[in-house]
Formats: sequence, structure tokens, C-alpha cells
Amino acid sequence: MVALSMVLVFLLVLSRSENELDAKISSPGEATEWGDPDLSLPGSCQPAPSCQKCILSHPSCAWCKQLNFTASGEAEERRCARREELLARGCSPSELEEPRGQLEVLQDEPLSQGTRGEGSIQLAPQRVRVTLRPGEPLQLRVRFLRAEGYPVDLYYLMDLSYSMKDDLEFVRQLGHALLVRLQEVTHSVRIGFGSFVDKTVLPFVSTVPSKLRHPCPTRLERCQPPFSFHHVLSLTGDAEAFEREVGRQSVSGNLDSPEGGFDAILQAALCQEQIGWRNVSRLLVFTSDDTFHTAGDGKLGGIFMPSDGHCHLDSNGLYSRSPEFDYPSVGQVAQALSAANIQPIFAVTSATLPVYQELSKLIPKSVVGELSENSNNVVQLIMDAYNSLSSTVTLEHSPLPPGVRISYESQCGGHEKRDGEAGDRGQCNHVRINQTVNFLVTLQATRCLQEPHLLKFRALGFSEELTVELHTLCDCNCGDTQLPAPHCSDGQGHLQCGVCSCAPGRLGRFCECSEAELSSPDLESGCRGPNGTGPLCSGKGQCQCGRCSCSGQSSGRLCECDDASCERHEGILCGGFGHCQCGVCHCHSNHTGRACECSGDTDGCVSSEGRLCSGHGHCKCNRCQCFDGYYGALCDQCPSCKTPCERHRDCAECRAFGTGPLATNCSMACAHANVTLALDPILDDGWCKERTLDNQLFFFLVEDEAEGRVMLRVRPLEKGADHTLAIVLGCVGGIVAVGLGLVLAYRLSVEIYDRREYSRFEKEQQQLNWKQDSNPLYKSAITTTINPRFQATLSPPL
Repeated sequence: MVALSMVLVFLLVLSRSENELDAKISSPGEATEWGDPDLSLPGSCQPAPSCQKCILSHPSCAWCKQLNFTASGEAEERRCARREELLARGCSPSELEEPRGQLEVLQDEPLSQGTRGEGSIQLAPQRVRVTLRPGEPLQLRVRFLRAEGYPVDLYYLMDLSYSMKDDLEFVRQLGHALLVRLQEVTHSVRIGFGSFVDKTVLPFVSTVPSKLRHPCPTRLERCQPPFSFHHVLSLTGDAEAFEREVGRQSVSGNLDSPEGGFDAILQAALCQEQIGWRNVSRLLVFTSDDTFHTAGDGKLGGIFMPSDGHCHLDSNGLYSRSPEFDYPSVGQVAQALSAANIQPIFAVTSATLPVYQELSKLIPKSVVGELSENSNNVVQLIMDAYNSLSSTVTLEHSPLPPGVRISYESQCGGHEKRDGEAGDRGQCNHVRINQTVNFLVTLQATRCLQEPHLLKFRALGFSEELTVELHTLCDCNCGDTQLPAPHCSDGQGHLQCGVCSCAPGRLGRFCECSEAELSSPDLESGCRGPNGTGPLCSGKGQCQCGRCSCSGQSSGRLCECDDASCERHEGILCGGFGHCQCGVCHCHSNHTGRACECSGDTDGCVSSEGRLCSGHGHCKCNRCQCFDGYYGALCDQCPSCKTPCERHRDCAECRAFGTGPLATNCSMACAHANVTLALDPILDDGWCKERTLDNQLFFFLVEDEAEGRVMLRVRPLEKGADHTLAIVLGCVGGIVAVGLGLVLAYRLSVEIYDRREYSRFEKEQQQLNWKQDSNPLYKSAITTTINPRFQATLSPPL
């Protein structure tokens, strides 16, 4: 069991990481010509041959439709540029074609509470038309009001495998208590009931006929045949009906540990008519004490057909085609719940809690709670989960068309502000009743839409929707179209957006010549230099009707000028502070240099004293150029210069302590210095460390030095008496004490040694106390001699 749970957790985490990776990889088809445009980047708009291509090339581009705007030989592409550049070149503001995205609110009923949650309006606006110019972001504000007493539909989906036997006994009396608790927060609540076990095929369920009739371990207990999913009771406000129908239920049994819960969840989400879901807050309470089968597990039972995502409940409320379809995947379950706007509550035991916590991360607006062994805490668990779900407002959108990006900024009130990434959703937590939160939705198109697209926004768990009509602005509406146009050589072409579109066989800026005249030497001579040699139009254009039609940013009678060949500063043409004309930068005011890189400002050269370059240099291009012998960004350093600590040491000493070289003339010599004493400062590397004339160490800090005046903070000197006598006496006493200590230590060591030797001597004396007759070295002073013959004489005669 534990090993299987760990495997499921690993698979769920792996699936989640793959989904996140797929979300971050953009489709190749969604690539744009300009990428992510930086509208603030000067020169980001490039010339384009027509107004339509101009506005699609970059969102900062505008088109000038003014007649005769381009000079002779200048390409019509030069009509496409930034608004500021076109105005500077003489284009009238009324002749500028610069379409911008628009946002039109079609329906915006005010937010309201309604009556007991009925008829409330929680999401506004309700319908909006958005017209996007490719590359240009547009922002939409969405408001949400959490209404009090919003209606609730709750469907209780229970695992009826044999291990849930004790839980079923408690759930039979659940209906009344659950309705009473839910009616405390809403006046309109309905509850329903469904149950599940597993697919009735091997190896999930025993197919022995007797086991199919009675799968429980003992024959004496009440048990029903196994089933995949059984819809028992449609949503109702009758608590007695709930308790009556649940009371008729009994447990069943299966073989393996995982259950068929995914089949049950999918059918409960798809069979909305049979379940009886209203268009209100929908909660699905899923209770189980084990893990779940997922897509692919059906192959173990010979089931290869993937789940078709349709409702298959028969007249008895049973999932009739369970043996035909495989278990659904996590993605299918999440998509079905989201499409049906159902918020799942997973009430599971502690053993499987980690698995369902990982599953909840993949299913939007879902929560997980720990179920007790006999489910006696399920009512409180449901209430806690409901409060958590209803106080969390998550705004999401329907699938986006190709080429449209979206991002969210959630303004949740107070200091809470959350920024979402592209493709993300907006979310606010802990939203109180009657509180309004805002979501700033940023839409951006990267390509033109073939047709308008309806984009839906909704707050998960709530029925209301915001419909956005998406349009793209991909063409110009110049309003000057003439068919044919007198401006184009008396009707030899059509006029559109200030440019002549010539009739077949006609060429030229004003359609003034025919194709037959193209090869005429006389016409070509007008496109060459004075000596008649060199390439036509300097190789930068085409000769049409005896005049050069320049390409790109070339201009001039012979296209001899290139307006893109000027010098660049930091990679930007003319540094962004001028415009390029015939290879020469014409700088804006206050800028000079070949690439307009030199600024006339001097704020970067002013020192803290208010002097340019500290008086030791001159300012050029807002940078100091120091005189010989000085260096630094402000020319305030030199090899022989004193440091700030050295310059202000004498004034700090005389003003703080009245000593030092300037003590006699301190008030005049140091009139520019304002000194304050810091009683207990925190010393760091910025403090100066100097010594007074009597060699005492003191610290001071140079705080502010400007306009000839300086602020100094000085740390007071530590006062103390003359300790010379004490030091001498201490040294003498220390020497005497050390001598006495050495003598005492010597005497003590000798005493210890003597006592140890004497003890050893006494011990040896005791060991030498033996008897004399046993001493082989002892000889007595008395010698006894026995005469053997003398003893014989004394014996009696025979």
C-alpha cells in the first residue's frame, strides 16, 4: 500500500512538471515578426511599403498619408515611422494614420447582493468588445463581489469498498446535520449521493459468480454486488430522503487496493441532468480510504479504449459502459470538473493524504481534508473546505485563439497584490463577504485573427461569466481612397493612404510613365551621375521614368544618401537623441557628438560641495575630465591629497577636546566645522581613527561636506587616572608572588616525595618480619652434639 502510494505521488508530480513545461514552450506557429516589442526603444519602427504592413510591423509605427510627403527619389516606405519622427518631418497630425486598440463595454450591470444570494450580480462587466492592434497590450478591469448566502449544490460521492464499512454507518445519519450546517451560510442548499467501487473485471474485482453476488469476506453480513459508479440520489433539499436512500446502501468489495473513483468523478461531472446540478456553486465531496486507478490501468483487465468523455448512466443510475472504457486520466478529470464548474473536496484518510494533495495541485479550485477512521469529522471537514473554497476567488479564461496572450494582475484589497504570468489565472485568497476585488487582465495579440473570437471569463465555483468579443485591427482606414485618382497622373492609378497604385502597364511615383519607356537611354541617364557612369541610382534603388525610386532608407536624387548609415552609440542609431540624415546625425538640443552621445547636462559632474569636477577639471559630455595630478569620477582624488580624515582631524580634535595644533585659534580656523559628540556610536569602516598630540586614540565621522562646511561626529575620549604606580606595584607584587609560589611548590613537592618514600619503607619493614628458625641464614650460638654410643650404654642388657 505504501509503495503504491509513493509511485502514484511520483507519477502525479511528473505529470505536473510536464504540463508546466508544455505551458512554457510557445508554439512555433505563434511566433511574431517582432517578438516582444519594447515600445520605449528608439528606432524600433522600421520602414514598410504600405500602411497595412506598417501598422503590423510594430505597435509604435504610424503612417503619413499626406500627399507629396516623401521627397523626389525618396521611397514611399519612409512614410512609415514613429509618430514623433513623422511630425518632425512635416507630416500634419490630421494626416497620420495610427490606429490604436479599443475597449468598448457592452453590458455592465452594477454588482449587487440580491435577495438571500438569489439574483445577485457578482461579476462585472458582463460583456465587452475588445479590438487589439497586434503587438499593443490592452488592459481590462474585472470586478468581483462576494455575495452573502450564495446557493450551493453538494454531491456526496462515497467509496463503498469493504474497508469503508464503519464509515457508511455514520454517513447514514449525515443528511440532517450537513443541511443544518450549510444552511448557516446559505439559504438555498441541496445535497445528493453517489457511490463507487471499481470496474467489474479481473484483476480489479473477482468474477467468480458467487463473489459477484456477495463479494464481502463473510456470508452473514449485508453486502451488495460490486459496481463502478452508482448515482443513488439526485440533488435535493430533503434531508430525510438523503438519509433514507443512504440507509439502504451497503458495502461491496474488490480485489486490489486502488478504487475506481475517477470513473465516478467523471460521470458525476458529465451527467449534469441526471445529477440535477443547478447553475450555482457546485461542490463534489469525494470520500475514500485508498488511492485511485488512472488512465492505462484498464489494460490490466483487457480494456484498451480510452474514456470518451460522455455520460453513460442507465435508468438505474449505474455506469453501464464501465467495462468498455479505460479509466480517465488526471487531465480528463480536471477538464471535466472545470468545464462543469464543480469544486471537488477530497476527504481522505491519513495514509493516502499525500497522494491526493499532489492530485489537488493539478485540479483547479480543489481542496484536500483528512478524514477520520469512521468519517465522524466529515461535516466539519466539508464546512472548512467550503469556507476555504468560497473565500478564494479564482478568475480564469476559456481557451485562447492562436496569437493571443493574456496575463493577470490581482488587486485583492489591502497590501495583497499578485502578478500572474502569461496564460496564468488571477486569484485572491481570504475574500470576505461583501468584499470587492479587482483583476487587471492584459490582452495582447501577436497576429491577426481570421474572425472575431468569443473569450469567456468566469470565477471558478460561480455561475456568472464575462464574454469578451475579440477583434484585431490589421488594416488602415485612411479615408482617402480614389478610384481612379487625379493625383496619379490624371487617373493612371488609384490613390490609397497617400500612395498611388498604378494601373497595369504604368510605373512611377505618380504613374507618370509606361513600361515601354523603361529601357530608354535618355531616361536612364537621369538616374546616373554627371559623368554618366556608375550603377543606376547608386545601386540603392530602381530607375523609373527617369527618376530614382530609392529602396530602404536611402534618399536623394541618385539615392546617394543613406539614412541608416549614421554612427551608433550603445547600439542605437544617433544614440536615440537625434535623427540620421544622409549619413550624418542631426542631434536634438543639448546633445552633440558624431552619434549624439555627448549630453550638455552637467549634473553628473557636480561634487558634494557644488563645484564642477571639484574645481580640478572640466565637464565634457556630462563626465569630468580631470587636470593632471587628479583622478576620480569627480576629480576629487590625487596622490598628494589628504584624505577627509586627515583634512578634518585637527578641527575635530580642537572643537571636541580643545587640544591639538589648532587649539589656540580653533574658533576661526575651524569655523566651517560643526562638531557633535556621539556618546555611544556604532563604529564601522566609515569612522576615522586618529591620535591626539598626547597620543590618545579618538574616532570621528565626516557626515556631510558641502558648500565649504562640514558636519563631524566625534566619539568622546575615555577618561582615566594615572595608573603608573599601580602598574609598578603590581609588577613587584607579581614577581614576589611568583617567587613565593615557586618556593611553596618546591617544598610541597619535596614533602610529598619524602612521605611517599617513608611509606614505602614501612611497607617493606612489615614484609621482612619472618621467623628466625625458618631463616636459612640464621645460625644459633649453641651447638648440641649427641654421642650415639652413650645412648647404647643406657639401654637394658639382653
